[in-house]
Amino acid sequence: MEQNSHVMITEFGKIFLFMVMAVILVVGGIITAYLIRPSRKTYEKQLTYECGEDPVGSPWNKFNIRFYVTALIFLIFDVEVVLMFPWAITFKNFGIYGLLVGLIFIVVLGVGMAYEIVKGDINWDK
Repeated sequence: MEQNSHVMITEFGKIFLFMVMAVILVVGGIITAYLIRPSRKTYEKQLTYECGEDPVGSPWNKFNIRFYVTALIFLIFDVEVVLMFPWAITFKNFGIYGLLVGLIFIVVLGVGMAYEIVKGDINWDK
């Protein structure tokens, strides 16, 4: 009797191979970057901020909240604009219902933006 030497990889085996390849690629990239990068440590490179700004005072200073508010507003509206792309591509398939849903979404975005403008969170120099 002849034995079948054909090995079949299960679905879990495919996932395992994918994970092994991912680890190899990440570790290989880190090792390659470590081997080819320049290693010239200077005073400026060792500072907290490599942008040329000298760190002055304690790192525990109070930070103005408007930086965080501006970043959050940007993220909220950025994500909502990204959600507009699938709608723009497929709204014709849903007819007037798809158009109305998209327009309601745009109106809600506009009301939110108007609220932020009236509240003054968009103004940088309060």
